[in-house]
Amino acid sequence: MTDHSARKEKAALASIAASAILTLGKLVAGLLSGSLALISEAGHGLLDTGATILTWFAIRASGKPADDEHHYGHGKIEAVAALAETGLLIVLAAAVMIEAVRRLFGHPIEHVDAGWLVFAVLVVSIVVDLVRWRSLTKISEETRSDALAADALHFSSDLFASICVLLGLIAARFGFEQGDTFAAIAVAVFIAIAGYRLGRRTIDTLVDAAPKGLSARVRETIELVGGVVAVESVRLRPAGANVFGEIGIAVPRTMPLEKVAAVRDEVARAIARDAPEIVPTITANPIALDDESVLERILLISARRRLAVHHVTVQEIDGARAVSLDLELDGAMSHGRAHEIASGLEAAIEAELGAGIEVETHIEPMEINELAGRDASPELKAAIEAALERVAREGGTLAHIHNVRARETASGLVVNYHCYVDPGLSVDAVHAAVDVVDHGLRAAFANVTRVVGHAEPTGA
Repeated sequence: MTDHSARKEKAALASIAASAILTLGKLVAGLLSGSLALISEAGHGLLDTGATILTWFAIRASGKPADDEHHYGHGKIEAVAALAETGLLIVLAAAVMIEAVRRLFGHPIEHVDAGWLVFAVLVVSIVVDLVRWRSLTKISEETRSDALAADALHFSSDLFASICVLLGLIAARFGFEQGDTFAAIAVAVFIAIAGYRLGRRTIDTLVDAAPKGLSARVRETIELVGGVVAVESVRLRPAGANVFGEIGIAVPRTMPLEKVAAVRDEVARAIARDAPEIVPTITANPIALDDESVLERILLISARRRLAVHHVTVQEIDGARAVSLDLELDGAMSHGRAHEIASGLEAAIEAELGAGIEVETHIEPMEINELAGRDASPELKAAIEAALERVAREGGTLAHIHNVRARETASGLVVNYHCYVDPGLSVDAVHAAVDVVDHGLRAAFANVTRVVGHAEPTGA
């Protein structure tokens, strides 16, 4: 049993005991005094006792976890119990009102003998109802229990009704015999108001009405999360202590899947901070943004097809757009199959960018080299390092060649190195400088098959 369930059950049991004791006291005092208002209150208390017993059973049932038949748990059992309490309240209010009207217009005024016992019972009832109302309101808010909220609403009406009865009996004691009857009418009105408020809240729960203002608050919370383009939908439905939420957000379609998952997680954390009662199911829908570049759109189409493309060129010719790109495919694949893949990619790009676009693909074999090798000799490595420093010095762009590695493979030498460059240079300028060093090293060592230069910003 969870802490919330235990607290709710304990509060319900305490409420049953208090309701039973107060009901008995009011009934005895009402019969002894002849007060219709007090007897009405005893009847109200009897129904309250039955309602709190129903609440206790509902709380026990609602605490059961979700199962194969109740995927959202059993929380709405509390709302069903609260609906039954609503019916009892309405019936009682009608009965009290009928008897009060009968006494007021149809029969002689009955004498009310309000002694010290009656007043003592009412004062004790007011104090107990005040304590119960405050404590149950606090627990129902903390545990988000519909049934306990219904009980708290009952006891708030009991509190005001007892005050009305007390005022009516005081009036009767000072000679205004109809004071008790008017107090009974006030009791009936309070009971009816409590029933209406409880019924409205219960029906909202049963018909899945979202808590007032919560949807707007959730939207505002989600819109503050980075990466969310728009909040497409927020659907909330209460079920006991929880509110189940189906939330749809829009994210850029160019966003990597890992980033999309991170955005969903951040949305869930933001909702938990602002509205911990919500159990959200979040769906992220990719959408095209107005500021997507042609390159981004082409790379996205290729990535969805798990195709490697490079050297993408976009041209504007006489108002028409032309795209060319290199497509890497397995070199052992038949050309017929490769052409089918390329044609499918071209068609997808045309569908994305418009039928008037010209798309050309150049198919080339994908280089997947897994070469066994060993470190070059210290003398060879030193010679390669000296050649790299010389070529870099002549170019004047790359500085401080370091972390040089040279490996001998069956296909030739593979050389890796690091260097520093001015962080203000463009990618094109750095790539051209690295190419110069690559060509210079190959000119000095004919058996170099691969050169990888890693340029770092100076001071990095």
